[in-house]
Amino acid sequence: MRITKQSDYALRVLMYLCAYPKRSCTIKEISESFDISQNHLMKVVQHLAQHGFVKTIRGKNGGIWLGRPAEQILVGEVLRKLGEGDDLLECFREEDSCKISPLCALKKIFNQANEAFFNALNQYSLADIIGDRAAISNLLQRLPSPCKLEA
Repeated sequence: MRITKQSDYALRVLMYLCAYPKRSCTIKEISESFDISQNHLMKVVQHLAQHGFVKTIRGKNGGIWLGRPAEQILVGEVLRKLGEGDDLLECFREEDSCKISPLCALKKIFNQANEAFFNALNQYSLADIIGDRAAISNLLQRLPSPCKLEA
């Protein structure tokens, strides 16, 4: 299975925010840290906010922070909510036009593999994958401006 850029960036955003607990950070800071387009990150952050993984406030004094404790954000849940695994095969989609779908066992096999993939990822939370928050934040210190304290 290949993870989309959207999911890759979403995990990076979450890890970044986890490295700065109880702080509000900006898309610009995250973008510069990972050298990712701000426009692309805005879309990613919107999806994360829709699913409650992050909270946001717009505007000059706005920012982004984790929507719940890192220990409660499961890697598999994030990827599933962002649509990973939905299109492994054409028969996973609503507009399935494969002529052998009614008799083919491939969908069942891939579905089992997909579930095993998400079950394995759900054994790990954001807190597990971030590891040493201080070490990660030290790697990210090349930012031009510090994160703002959350109000």
